[in-house]
Amino acid sequence: MTTSFSASLASVDGEIMPASAASIPATDEGLLRGDGVFEVLRVYDGKPYAFEEHMKRLERSASNLRLPLDLEAVRADAHRLLAHAGVGPAHELLRILVTRGGRRLLLTEPRSVMPDRARLGTITYSPTRVLDGIKSLSYAANMLAGRLARERGFDEALLVTPHGRVLEAPTSSIFWIKDGEVLTPPLSEHILASITRKLIMDVSGAVERPCPLEELLSADEAFLASTVREVQPVASIDDRPFDGGTPVTTRIAGEVTARIRAELDAA
Repeated sequence: MTTSFSASLASVDGEIMPASAASIPATDEGLLRGDGVFEVLRVYDGKPYAFEEHMKRLERSASNLRLPLDLEAVRADAHRLLAHAGVGPAHELLRILVTRGGRRLLLTEPRSVMPDRARLGTITYSPTRVLDGIKSLSYAANMLAGRLARERGFDEALLVTPHGRVLEAPTSSIFWIKDGEVLTPPLSEHILASITRKLIMDVSGAVERPCPLEELLSADEAFLASTVREVQPVASIDDRPFDGGTPVTTRIAGEVTARIRAELDAA
């Protein structure tokens, strides 16, 4: 995946500037220890999708991390930055970070270039339970999992517990289809309560079910879901190809796009 930030903008504690000029002090514990929280929103034609849902999750994350948060200041920063940015490929995402050092850092970003269908490589992973319910800046394990998968020739990692239970991808949820039923691992597996995951469950009637890797490998279809991806079909998991077509995934992707557009139009 490649991303260019050359035309992106930033807001640091309310001051707008080019993203390349944004900075925080080297002593900020958000940098030194990954101690902070974040959110990433899709922006469609200058409009952020599910803005309040992301703000509520940011507030929950900060509360669970015992991190002071001025949510109204974050809201104001976001609206000011997006109004200044306007529309364009450099402003398709809005990233919001709040650090232990008290900094509010917001960035507009382009979307990464991704394949139409993702090849997943399994990576053994144990969730850090003390961080349940926290979208924290401590994302090194997730990022390393993706790198390890790409070193083996895959597009993305699929996180699987040492006992063989499927969790999620480093930055997205996993769904699979078996005999027409849409399934996804439950939140009790210590995975992220993704906003896009909930949207897909609403439009598809997906059922939560603990998933041994063997069950996922026997599925008819599988797809990833996230704010950035919306719905991305899975082409393979390890050496198991999913080459039987994606009729259910394609239908769900269309329904998700239609729901997002309808909510943006009604906002």
